[in-house]
Amino acid sequence: MEGNTAWLLTSAALVLFMIPGLALFYGGMVRSKSVLNMMMMSFGSIGLIGVLWVIYGYSTTFGSDIGGLLGNPGDALGLSGLMGGNTLEGTGFVAFQGMFAIITVALISGAIADRARFGPWLLFAGIWATLVYFPVAHWVWGEGWIMDMGTLDFAGGTAVHINAGAAALALAIVLGKRRGWPKEPMKPHNLPLVMLGAGILWFGWFGFNAGSAVAADNIAGLAFINTLTCTCAAMLAWLLTERIRDGKATSLGAASGVVAGLVAITPACAFVDTWGALTIGVFAGVLCALAVGLKYRLGYDDSLDVVGVHLIGGLVGTVLIGFLATTGVNADGADGLLYGGGAGQLGTQLVGAVSVLVYSFVLAALIGLLVKATIGFRADPEDEASGVDESEHAESAYEFSSFRSGGGSAIAASANTLADKVPASSGKEG
Repeated sequence: MEGNTAWLLTSAALVLFMIPGLALFYGGMVRSKSVLNMMMMSFGSIGLIGVLWVIYGYSTTFGSDIGGLLGNPGDALGLSGLMGGNTLEGTGFVAFQGMFAIITVALISGAIADRARFGPWLLFAGIWATLVYFPVAHWVWGEGWIMDMGTLDFAGGTAVHINAGAAALALAIVLGKRRGWPKEPMKPHNLPLVMLGAGILWFGWFGFNAGSAVAADNIAGLAFINTLTCTCAAMLAWLLTERIRDGKATSLGAASGVVAGLVAITPACAFVDTWGALTIGVFAGVLCALAVGLKYRLGYDDSLDVVGVHLIGGLVGTVLIGFLATTGVNADGADGLLYGGGAGQLGTQLVGAVSVLVYSFVLAALIGLLVKATIGFRADPEDEASGVDESEHAESAYEFSSFRSGGGSAIAASANTLADKVPASSGKEG
């Protein structure tokens, strides 16, 4: 038991480390004038959702079931009854699941980069976590109706990625397009940050997936290996898709392929064998690479492709469980269509995925519209043009004043916005 608790606490720390990794990943993809605002959305999520989780979030998610829809918030209000005695393994689970709540909210922020105000973002985040994430996580993991139906989601394809991706789509529509999009090039300002962030996410994701076994056992090992396998395949598949489509394999494509693979294997990592993990990776790499272009066709401005990577990747992984799951690796799972299990599990996976997608999209749109109508959500046009870092935080990510002297000041000032003015080499954004 002590070993299991140690692994669970270590996994919780790994998942927390993913959030600054996400901040770097997202921060590198935006323009230089809004990188701090983008990163602050992730850090703000840690503070806000961390507080809500310990007050009522954990109990709403894992409290005694109320009609299959949510847990009883009063069961462990303020974690009452969980913090004393020999409950280390129980409190470790509280910590671990709290990190899931935080990062799910932070994922949404990438869709509204460059144009959202920080205070209204936090208001949206708190309401959405309360009305959407906590209940949906109960549906999936807390003895709610999706879990009772038999939908398999080991570590968050529905509760985390489809949930966040659907909310991101709704919020991108509510806030509207960035000024100048899609005609004005809006390239990532710092690709090394993007690569570093993707590497941190990959590292932390082993805690995300393998930690969901809640034990240091063979299932944790299975999840760990499948996470590696699928992610490698997805990165290669994304790069090959880029090479065929655009003529070049890019560093942004490698980083995006990594995240797409991590997303897709999340629900399936403990239910498929090696061939299943490879298959999911290939599908995720190709489909997510193609899906990021949908925003240009459909006209919604998802700044950092949360929809293309997290919503589509989450759907890929969740639905393919219905084809590729096998009890040969986990007797507590199921046999998918290709392993002799028939179409029943596939239907169950589809119902769970679509239900979370629709619920999150509708609620996120309503909450976004409420925030927009009351305190305003989007930055003023002038502030958006000059950069939300200055207007929202009175800071700049890159300060060149100490190097300026005479005519050199103009050069330094130009350097600060160079990334915003370099023409895009292709039509694809991060």
